[in-house]
Amino acid sequence: MDERQRAINEIQSLVDAETEAWNNLDAEALVALFHPDMVWVWPPDAISHDPESWVMPMGRFNAARWTSDWTRLFDQFALVHNRRNTVRIEVSEQFDGGFAVVDVDTLWVNKQDQSEFHWAGRACKVYVKVDGRWLFIHQTGLLQYR
Repeated sequence: MDERQRAINEIQSLVDAETEAWNNLDAEALVALFHPDMVWVWPPDAISHDPESWVMPMGRFNAARWTSDWTRLFDQFALVHNRRNTVRIEVSEQFDGGFAVVDVDTLWVNKQDQSEFHWAGRACKVYVKVDGRWLFIHQTGLLQYR
């Protein structure tokens, strides 16, 4: 297997590990995937393509805070389904950076009032290779393109 394909496979394994962490409601497994400089910008809805309106609700990566936030989500909502499909993976010529385009359809239901909380759209997940290990460093929020 060539270096490009190896990098693509490693990035796909990170996408799969993230999916599995969501499926298992495992906040600690999620935070283990992130680069310490991770930032996560988010559009207010799936049709707001202009980043002028985007927000940064989680701030710069902080393992304790992010674990706590996701544990709170898992306590409040039941996961109905988490469907993710990798559309494309691209890596840099140096095989030290890459991104995955992933379609996400994740449905949560509030445990108290049964209201739905739906994540649906396309994300661009950006990865960087640090000391021989791929880490998740950035993601755009979910947007609908179709």
